[in-house]
Amino acid sequence: MKKYITATAFAALMVIPLMGCRDFLSEKSNSRLAIPDKLEDNQAIVDRYFLLGQYPNSAEISADDIWVSDADFNTFPNESEKRLYIWKPDYVSLAISNDWQTTYSKINIYNNVLFNLDHYQIPQAENVRGQALVLRAAAYLEAAQIWCLAYNPATAAKDLGLPIRLDPDMNIPSFRASVEQTYQQILTDLHTAAALLPNDQIAVSRPSKRTALGLLARTYLFMGEYQKAAQYASAALAIKNELLNFNVLSPTSPNPFLPIHTEIIFPLSRVNSPFLAATKAKIPQSLYDSYENNDLRKQMYFRLDASQNVLFKGNFSGGTARSASLATDELYLTAAEGHAASGNYTEAMELLNALLVKRWKTGTFIPFMATDAQSALQIIRKERRKEMLFRGVRWADLKRYNREGAGITLSRTVNGTAFVLPPNDLRYAVALPEDIIQMTGMPQNPR
Repeated sequence: MKKYITATAFAALMVIPLMGCRDFLSEKSNSRLAIPDKLEDNQAIVDRYFLLGQYPNSAEISADDIWVSDADFNTFPNESEKRLYIWKPDYVSLAISNDWQTTYSKINIYNNVLFNLDHYQIPQAENVRGQALVLRAAAYLEAAQIWCLAYNPATAAKDLGLPIRLDPDMNIPSFRASVEQTYQQILTDLHTAAALLPNDQIAVSRPSKRTALGLLARTYLFMGEYQKAAQYASAALAIKNELLNFNVLSPTSPNPFLPIHTEIIFPLSRVNSPFLAATKAKIPQSLYDSYENNDLRKQMYFRLDASQNVLFKGNFSGGTARSASLATDELYLTAAEGHAASGNYTEAMELLNALLVKRWKTGTFIPFMATDAQSALQIIRKERRKEMLFRGVRWADLKRYNREGAGITLSRTVNGTAFVLPPNDLRYAVALPEDIIQMTGMPQNPR
């Protein structure tokens, strides 16, 4: 099977998002532009758009893992991102090239592929169908963390969710579903995909069964369904659980990680932003100080600039691009947290220690101990933050921790003005782009 896009598929990729309606697919043109009615063309569309599609950065900018200097803040050109950084309630997305557009352009591509497979009755399409479903679910899950409040079973049926687009026809009006409906669609796509996909693919850039199971674990974790989070993380680990030993990495390397290494399940990167630039996004000193000296993450993840500010270099992307990858370390942490929250703290600590022994200098790691589920949960969540920096989960973690009563308040001072985000504030659901509200008539997130 081809790992590159064919001329036919590339033409379809360029035209379908613009046309977006079934009239385009109803008959073939006399031109050289062919309809994507073959399996290889739709696989190529998925492969091609995976290479082009980057994941949103709104959650990373909003979370508390970074800070930027006043001098840098004042030179950044994007006023909407500045407003996002200080948690303004509105106008946090440009009218063009924003995270909303990035998200829904991807979703439209995957909807077109799914439509093609059904409309043209393409045989032996299970693998490609599963890939498209995983990618659509991943896009919706990321979007839910940005534009929706934390999943709360008591209010999810009435809380504002996302517009659920399942058809490529752009003439169909958009309506906001509930948070409950949004998450159920994500779960449906992932469960369906898990039954269709092989354990591993010929290329790691193609979603596999392990990708679907890992995203199911992440989804259930965000929902607070901890037993299911542990169940699906463990199922993914049963396929492959190998960890990278940080002792074999070079602490002096500017990029200690290869773009594809043994822990990468599904490699993704984020849209560039000056707020996340390698020389601009600084790490809070208190977070850096929380790493013990024998914890190799302190050397692999960080470097100091000329002013001794802490910068992050440990991208799982293998370079300066910020990662959105799903990886094996997250599965260990999700399984551990799921077990601890469900009361099984012994197994939870075994999983955590199995991960951390690969992160510490050989012979120096002393396994963590917990006497009850609550103490285990506190240890695991502390290590989750230290492990998962710049992986796009902190904003979602803050939302779910505060949903459970953690009482975490965020604060920033910019140009002498203090900005505060209290626990469970409505601004944890980022404002939708105002032009989208005007165009569709959908309700804006309440403030």
